[in-house]
Amino acid sequence: GNQRNTHIGLYDRQTKQNEHLYMFERDLHIISCSVNSERTLLAVSFRQYTEEERVSRLLQSVSKYLTLLIEIHPVNNVRVLKAVDSCVRVQFLYPDEGRGTSTESRLLLASDDKYIEQFDIHVVAEEHKVVIQNSGQLPRARVADDLIWAQWDMVEQRLFYIAPKDSRNTLKCVQFYPDENFNSILESHLDISVHDTELKLVNFGYDYCQDQEVAPKSLNLQVFTSKAGGLCVCCSLASDTPDEITYSIYFLHKGYNKTFTVSLERAETHQLKEVAFLNLDYYVAAYLPGQFLHLLNIQHPDLLCYSLFLTGEDARIDLLPNCSIQSPLVSTVLDRSVGSLYAVSISSGALLRFLRSSRRDSERLAALHCALLWAGSTADLERQIIWWISENLSTCHTFDPIQEFIIASLYCRMCPEMYNLDKLLPYTSLLDWTGVIPGVTCTTDIISLPILEVQNSKGFWDKLNLNLESVKYAEPHLHYHNNVLRREWLNLSEEVNFCLFTIQKEERKTTAYLRNIFENAKKLPPLFQEEDSQQQLLMGLMVAQLKDHLMRHLQYVGKKKIDQIVLDYVANLLNLIHQMLKEVWKRYQLHSCIFCFDQRGGAAEFAVFHIMSRILEAANGLCLPLPPGFHTLHLGLGVRCLPLHTLLHYIDNGVLQLTETCVRKLLEDLDNTEKNERLKLSIMTRLPEALGQKVHQLWNHPINANCIARKYVKLLLEKLGKRQHPGPVPERHSVPVEFLPLNYLTNTLAEIENQGLQPCEKPDQVNLRFVEETALRHTVMLLGLKYS
Repeated sequence: GNQRNTHIGLYDRQTKQNEHLYMFERDLHIISCSVNSERTLLAVSFRQYTEEERVSRLLQSVSKYLTLLIEIHPVNNVRVLKAVDSCVRVQFLYPDEGRGTSTESRLLLASDDKYIEQFDIHVVAEEHKVVIQNSGQLPRARVADDLIWAQWDMVEQRLFYIAPKDSRNTLKCVQFYPDENFNSILESHLDISVHDTELKLVNFGYDYCQDQEVAPKSLNLQVFTSKAGGLCVCCSLASDTPDEITYSIYFLHKGYNKTFTVSLERAETHQLKEVAFLNLDYYVAAYLPGQFLHLLNIQHPDLLCYSLFLTGEDARIDLLPNCSIQSPLVSTVLDRSVGSLYAVSISSGALLRFLRSSRRDSERLAALHCALLWAGSTADLERQIIWWISENLSTCHTFDPIQEFIIASLYCRMCPEMYNLDKLLPYTSLLDWTGVIPGVTCTTDIISLPILEVQNSKGFWDKLNLNLESVKYAEPHLHYHNNVLRREWLNLSEEVNFCLFTIQKEERKTTAYLRNIFENAKKLPPLFQEEDSQQQLLMGLMVAQLKDHLMRHLQYVGKKKIDQIVLDYVANLLNLIHQMLKEVWKRYQLHSCIFCFDQRGGAAEFAVFHIMSRILEAANGLCLPLPPGFHTLHLGLGVRCLPLHTLLHYIDNGVLQLTETCVRKLLEDLDNTEKNERLKLSIMTRLPEALGQKVHQLWNHPINANCIARKYVKLLLEKLGKRQHPGPVPERHSVPVEFLPLNYLTNTLAEIENQGLQPCEKPDQVNLRFVEETALRHTVMLLGLKYS
């Protein structure tokens, strides 16, 4: 104040106003202050005199620091809690918001003498004022002793601290409960060397000493937790090389730590401050202003595809100067030099710009995952990523951007609903990642898992315990893989072709199993009104195997819930591929003209055909089902864009698959010019038997009739095998032909037909008469005679 008074106020973030709490009629150097949740008690710690002032005033017997407990509703008594020569920080405990008004407050005192204790304060309302009920000494309890570092978690009411134990530094955690006392529930040994002997406190309020020049070997350490049960210890380590910075992230919930050494681009040591660690919930960040910003995913730190390392202008955090900062809350940054608290978030727009401008695979991969995980799989974000993928299909050499987009988007869509799905569903298509970050070296060390001493835990501790259990049971093996699915699909594909078009009594068991698989596929919403037995089989198998996988690890969830999770997963998968097609179609302005086979495709059609080929390749690589109708669209583009020999090469190698819809359209719309005849004949000779039986009559052409007759004769003879059936030749109703080779063939075929060895249940107007007429017409044409 103007009269050198010291005022203490409480800032309301909603009204952006200060509520006045108390005033000292002197200019004080306040170290720490805290108000209880009812705003009836204020704890203040301040420095009475400096050492020089005590000597000059001959006050050696007077304490250097004073800690007071003040009744402020209204202002009443003042009680001295501590009068010592060491600094004391004060922190009231806050019960749950729903607890209401309480007659008890608890206060933590953290002393530079390396201990923390708790005071229990009972209050009573007397004549419109609240006073402390205890007339004598306040009850207290020692929380921790022999500390070298401590951090207060104000949101979750937790105290983390490090104390020596058995010649090692041990991280411990004390949880404070609203209606109970406190319990020490976590213990973890850390291989961290501590050189200074002074107590380092984090999140115990503003500390003037921390804003001075950082000592070369001071302990820069912070603990971060995440909603998904992640527990990280971030520590900056001393380096003997002036142009290098070394820091470690201990992923305690994973059982290992990573140590990074960064070569600085501009080693201006007089401007460098300590590395700041930021808690961004899904990510932890190591930030050195003016040098780098390193984002590491908490749940999946094993692969560097989730590690985004930014330098230069990309690493700048808006509004923050190059000074010492810290992260007291999730997604917040405190600039201690001016006392400003900022909300920090990752900009999806900036990530997309970085994705487009990056030239390294490591940067593209990390930016892709970070954008989807942080911003969520929104329609606009996915659309922009799909457009980027369509432009960069050939620029990513160490990963497939389509595969990563599909798997990462599915992970982001499904896992927020149930936190334990992140251990069971795949989050990347990469089994490992051999890429490196230029200028950064990383070493990984296995560490012992923390010990939890908590029962019937809820919230964070329950999720942390699940994470630790996953590590014990080899978590990487818990994620769903497609190896078994691929083998089963390949084995059943042949049976499907056989069982769909052949009815035999001995195949009832296989047919029932396949029927169950196809029933699974029918539960998925169709995207295209077209049947595709191969893709329906793959969908059904994926549903069945993913359901079995989740049932083994989520028995407590319930079968009905798991069924819905699996159906949602596969439906989202099909929807993602459909969305990719729709966005690519929209970008290149394509429409239904792709099925006009009398015209050749242009550059836009060829570009979309290339992208669809890459989508097909990505799906085959991961054994993912495609929406029914995909192969029809792909084949239609292939017919329009590719020369005949290339088209047939793609068909023969399985890149393009012949579908009934497309083949019917092709046979009905194209006339019988020489070029079209070659195309039709090439397609007809490559049709699977079942599909050929459906569409062969659509092309009324001698060449087609000849092929059908040949195939019919071949099937009849294969049915006959080596069996001999002597007997009289049955009477034929067709007109005799004086052509002995044809007479012998027709007599033989008539005998086979008479024995009931037709190659298919429904001859569909293909019989001996058809074969005879086709053979005559073909022979006459070869001899150059006129057929009548």
